[in-house]
Amino acid sequence: MRVPTALIAGLGMMGAVCLPAQVSAEAKIYPYPSNVNYCPAGLQPVTMEGAISCGTPNQTMTYQQVKAHPVKQRRGWARYSCFPGEKGCR
Repeated sequence: MRVPTALIAGLGMMGAVCLPAQVSAEAKIYPYPSNVNYCPAGLQPVTMEGAISCGTPNQTMTYQQVKAHPVKQRRGWARYSCFPGEKGCR
């Protein structure tokens, strides 16, 4: 009874590993923020893998917005670095 259970678990793990590769097969084309548009009518500046060209984006956010990390606020008391023998430090 252990062999079929292990076989099913192995197939499930293989499916979980292969599924993300199939889903992300489409290239992400981001809009490029620009004040001027030298592209033909109906197209706009886009960036894909670092190259800027004309096309239609399939993402709503720009690449810079995707890569921006939110600022995390530190919680708790501020830590002070004190030298040995310095007064006023905890």
